[in-house]
Amino acid sequence: MQRIRNGIAAAIVAATAAAPAAAQPGFPPAPVVVNSGDTAWILTASALVLLMTLPGLALFYGGLVRTKNFLSVVMQCFGICCLVSILWVAIGYSLVFSEGGAFIGGTGLAMLSGLGEVFPGTTIPESSFVLFQMTFAIITPALMVGAWVERARFGWVMVFTALWLLVVYVPVAHWIWGGGWLAALGALDFAGGIVVHTTAGVSALVIALLLGRRDGFPKKLIPPHGAALTMTGAALLWVGWFGFNGGSGLVADFGAGAAILNTHVAASTAALTWAAIEKMRFGKSTGIGVATGVIAGLATITPAANVVGPGGAMLLGLLAGIICFAAVGLIKRRFAIDDSLDVFAVHGIGGMFGAAMLAILMAEGLGGTGYAAGVTMASQLVSQLTAIGAVALWSLFATAGLAWITGIVFPMRATPEQEQEGLDLSQHGEKAWDWE
Repeated sequence: MQRIRNGIAAAIVAATAAAPAAAQPGFPPAPVVVNSGDTAWILTASALVLLMTLPGLALFYGGLVRTKNFLSVVMQCFGICCLVSILWVAIGYSLVFSEGGAFIGGTGLAMLSGLGEVFPGTTIPESSFVLFQMTFAIITPALMVGAWVERARFGWVMVFTALWLLVVYVPVAHWIWGGGWLAALGALDFAGGIVVHTTAGVSALVIALLLGRRDGFPKKLIPPHGAALTMTGAALLWVGWFGFNGGSGLVADFGAGAAILNTHVAASTAALTWAAIEKMRFGKSTGIGVATGVIAGLATITPAANVVGPGGAMLLGLLAGIICFAAVGLIKRRFAIDDSLDVFAVHGIGGMFGAAMLAILMAEGLGGTGYAAGVTMASQLVSQLTAIGAVALWSLFATAGLAWITGIVFPMRATPEQEQEGLDLSQHGEKAWDWE
């Protein structure tokens, strides 16, 4: 995504330079050039990122809950996908990417009126860029579902998601990807370690604290009902992540291939690391552990996939497995916070760690792409830490305020009787599995 900001500036400069010539007789306007290869890749990448939410995340989270709550998880993923898609077209895209200020974009592209033939600085139609960015906006709030499974009301989820998208995700995306104040500071976030994983992870932790623990947690074991579903969902997320990271350069070139390669080796390393830790700690490596390790590696490499080398990607995967594993234990056992499916420990911690480490691992001496002119490792690290801190604080306070306000009108939590019955029946009047 970093090339978007640079591309916008370059397009403005190019247009200014070409204006005198274009204004003279005999000088036709420069043709709009759309590259069919780049466009085809971004459309494919968009489908892959949507695959991450539907069905990837739905299956990954659904397998981790009890049978009586599986359908509610899938319904929330479906509902969030539909709701965010409409909001993105109506106003979200405009507030992120249209001309505005340092903190929020304008309304000039509301309802996608006035889209350009080509998105500035790229060779793809702006409509394709809108679609690609929409899939990012969809999966970000969907990640938070893992924090409130088995106890949040469907109506509250929908209302909260709508407000959260506009108050948290949209401003942060503008700050970094839309040419806002963090972009001006030089903060880098290739595919969403800050914009996606930090916002969702920190917000998930806030919701888990406000919503309270599930009945019996942490003393009572609440086992997942479908490890095979979870591993299948993780596999779909893994494949979909190639579009998530590989498409973020917005071109089908060597950079896309490098980003996908880094993504794959980071996930592989983190999965093996998690399995090894489980073997040493508990005597067995579990399928759910391997799946969680994969996601930890993917979240951690996301902000840095375009600037580190394969060695740096493997190091990030190794550290992601260790750090995220420790974070899960710390949050659930030490602090007894029921972030049910480890959204903060895996996505939040992984995304923030990867966003900080890219400042170090992008050094040419460590196999990275090197720094921009006038930028040093220290100055880049300051920019990264500033962005991480600002986004985490905004996510924390904004989420707490939104949850409190929406909870006044729409109760956040289901009643004890509804939770006992299961959200599938109490919220939707259906069963995911009819085994009786």
